[in-house]
Amino acid sequence: MRAFNRMLVAFMPVFPKSFIWLFSKRYIAGVTLGDGVHTVKLMNQIRCSATMDLLGEDIESLSSAEQTYNECIRILEAVHKSSLDSNLSVKLTALGLKIDKEACYSYVENIVKKADSFGNFVRLDMEDSSCTDDTLDIYRRLRHRYTNVGTVIQAYLKRSHSDVRELINENIANLRLCKGIYDEPETIAFKDRTQIQEQFVKLIDMMLKSGSYPGIATHDPVIIDESLKLLSSYDIKPSSYEFQMLLGVAEKRRKKLRDQGHNLRVYVPYGENWYAYSRRRLKENPQLAGHIVKNLFIRA
Repeated sequence: MRAFNRMLVAFMPVFPKSFIWLFSKRYIAGVTLGDGVHTVKLMNQIRCSATMDLLGEDIESLSSAEQTYNECIRILEAVHKSSLDSNLSVKLTALGLKIDKEACYSYVENIVKKADSFGNFVRLDMEDSSCTDDTLDIYRRLRHRYTNVGTVIQAYLKRSHSDVRELINENIANLRLCKGIYDEPETIAFKDRTQIQEQFVKLIDMMLKSGSYPGIATHDPVIIDESLKLLSSYDIKPSSYEFQMLLGVAEKRRKKLRDQGHNLRVYVPYGENWYAYSRRRLKENPQLAGHIVKNLFIRA
């Protein structure tokens, strides 16, 4: 069955987008900002915070970066107007990182300033390894001027232990910790699941010991359980950390964590560029493709 699922993912480009949307609609709020706002309201109603993300990355012109910037401002304004419990996640390549780093910095600084005026927060997403140094550089520049910004560290990268240690030493470690989903070479990234889990837990441990604020972004039951043990052993208050999950994933565990008193934030993506995001999700979790096909036959 695993081979069948992988085959389905390999043939994704020949599937109509309507088929891929059968998978996507559970994990993506929709195409418009209104769709995103509606989904955030639903998350807030079940006592979950949110982080909104305009889908899209690796733009090819600064005019596209300007469009992304304008939409990010609209997101912040919509969140403020509706009194939503949601912050904003941004991908720096969508703001021109690979075209003009300083222009990208200017865009994201203005976004952070706008968020600050609303008492809100901005998370700089981490992308593939070609962006890691530049993303951390921009984060450092911003974080030494603004407190309402954080970034992301990917546990599967071998450098991440050193990166987290340095950010802790600089007292700027407001970090979302995740496994990482980009296809990276073995020279720089762990491939073994157990190794990734072990590094992930070590990073959480480092942050908790230092008094830093971790966003524990995972659906992995092993990592969640180990995190809960650490939180209990260090007697960490719920205000000092949060769990984070993707929209539509591990909903039972999400509810359980929330019912146990843990803060939980749901990633709410939207936008016209939903297809590329969906392909990454299916490549990361091929069994979802098989599940969709199975459901189609059951319905038929």
